[in-house]
Amino acid sequence: MKSVDRAIIQKIEKLRKDIHRHDYLYYVLAEPEISDFDYDKLMRELQDYETEYPELVTPDSPTQRVGGEPTREFSAVTHSLPMLSLSNTYSEDEIREFDRRVRSLIPQERFEYVCELKFDGVSLALRYKDGLLSIGVTRGDGIQGDDITQNVKTIRSIPLRLNNVKVQMPDCEVRGEVIMNRKDFQRMNELKELAGEKRFANPRNSVAGTLKLQDPKIVASRPIKFYGYSLHSPKENLKSHYENLHSLKKLGFLVDNNAKRFDNIDDVIEFWKEWEAKRDTLAFDIDGVVVKIDLLKQQEMLGAIAKSPRWAIACKFTARKAETKLKNIRIQVGRTGTITPVADLEPVSIGGTTVSRASLYNEDYIREKDIRIGDTVIVERGGDVIPKVTSVVAEKRLKISKPFIFPAKCPECGSNLVRLEDEANYYCENSECPKQIRGRIEHWASRGAMDIDGLGEAIVNRLVTNNFVLNIADLYELNKYRKELAELERWGDKSVKNLLDGIEESKKRPFHRVLFSLGIRHVGITVAQVLTDHFSSIDKLIDSSDEELQTIHEIGPKIAESIERFFSESHNRKIIERLKKVSLNLHTDKKKISGQLSGKSFVITGTLSSMTRDEVKELIEKQGGMVVSTVSKNIDILVVGKDAGSKLDKAKKLGIELWDEDKFFSIIKK
Repeated sequence: MKSVDRAIIQKIEKLRKDIHRHDYLYYVLAEPEISDFDYDKLMRELQDYETEYPELVTPDSPTQRVGGEPTREFSAVTHSLPMLSLSNTYSEDEIREFDRRVRSLIPQERFEYVCELKFDGVSLALRYKDGLLSIGVTRGDGIQGDDITQNVKTIRSIPLRLNNVKVQMPDCEVRGEVIMNRKDFQRMNELKELAGEKRFANPRNSVAGTLKLQDPKIVASRPIKFYGYSLHSPKENLKSHYENLHSLKKLGFLVDNNAKRFDNIDDVIEFWKEWEAKRDTLAFDIDGVVVKIDLLKQQEMLGAIAKSPRWAIACKFTARKAETKLKNIRIQVGRTGTITPVADLEPVSIGGTTVSRASLYNEDYIREKDIRIGDTVIVERGGDVIPKVTSVVAEKRLKISKPFIFPAKCPECGSNLVRLEDEANYYCENSECPKQIRGRIEHWASRGAMDIDGLGEAIVNRLVTNNFVLNIADLYELNKYRKELAELERWGDKSVKNLLDGIEESKKRPFHRVLFSLGIRHVGITVAQVLTDHFSSIDKLIDSSDEELQTIHEIGPKIAESIERFFSESHNRKIIERLKKVSLNLHTDKKKISGQLSGKSFVITGTLSSMTRDEVKELIEKQGGMVVSTVSKNIDILVVGKDAGSKLDKAKKLGIELWDEDKFFSIIKK
């Protein structure tokens, strides 16, 4: 190992300390002191040092948040203390009954309650050893959970090293809830849809799915946050839950700043009612209030019954409903082209909030509930950003009412609306539709697509607002507005140069990345790679028939139909022609590889002992074969490793040839 100058070590330590501090200011306190540009500069400087001196990389370095290699499986971990579930209550009488039970169990004790918001998220346990994060575990069944440490390290509101020496607890466990803000959830769903992926149903589902992803790099890109709600430390004499919440904040965690301590049940009930009325003022979903006995020794005295503690209860909120008149059904075009019917209502107060519009989801929902303009309807406000119409008051329907007929044209651009088989939504596939411009440009510039450095949501918004860019092709002619861009507030020649350089650099992206970036529904990055392996140019793909597309492995009727429809739209074809003129990679120079596996298609399943799947895939492709992910009758060979699952069973039923690891390598060696 080469010796390292002490000044270098001190510089690296200072960079780490500064970045940790800025992470805390941004992700926990929401009080950033520096710009994203300056933050990225610090991170790049640290990465450069650690690349040159890899022996100085530490587990708590900010560079380790990006995530390592994909995890093959999550190992089970037994919780140090069971993660119990709480008993639920929905009424004031039941809350008072809880108070009476506590008083009867510890009759000689004076006690206080701590009331906290009940986050609608996913529970997580974090263990720290010597002040460093050692493991992150899901709740699981309450006794055992999954080790998702590599994913946990990517969540920037979780400190890799505990803060504040004065309250340092070297060995401790922190439990809390992982959540996603509603706006972040909506934004993520829009990007997923543009990438051809299925939308999540709600923020909680998106968090649960994110935490169990096998690739930490994807987890790192998701906008999730961790709020601590309990602290355990075997070496510390912890006394009060309320004091522990303050200690968690000092240790570097987000906590519920709305938590309060009361000495009587009347104030607890008032707190519960207060938050039931104003829960919509929060950026995230809550579904109730958690009430806990404050002193830890009293919690221990009360103990638990079955899987629930006697010292805590979840006071849930009831669904909020109101009756009002549906004045009109308006068709709304989303940023990704999704067509959503929205109910215009006579304003009505629900839970202290005036509601004048509500979601009707899609055509099938309207038909199923027979919702008509002029109806008296029941509106419910749950965790959704927009309330929903849940039913019709049939006895109040006017005799002249008629069923609602869904439009055939986009209300924004006049293009034909399409609805794919087995899907509930209609879509506008005109990439220049005014309502879709920002979303499509942001997807085009995103990291997994064309990866244009500096072209984030805020910059896209300014470019579109000032009419510099109205579609993705306009980005490559942005140079003509160089002077006007430099005159924008908080911009300058350097900012403009960096943006234009990033756009120019994107011209080097390979054909499959360009195809994915176009935002064709159901064409994610994997499907884009499959298509560009088959078609050497965008023109050949455009000219292909539905039948030819479906002969390709992994391309089914839904994807083929979506591709044909996208390229048949005149606006999209014009954009393709403009992209050709600015020399984007809309073709591939990949030569047909001939080898002993030419024309053979493979699926790999199970764990291989001597090589990774990627290495095996590379070997197959070097010999002219093709590797796909799905077993079908079109597959020639299944390469089988240890612990093979359903793919092996399916291959046997279809009579597909099976190669174990030894047979595969013996054939490759020939």
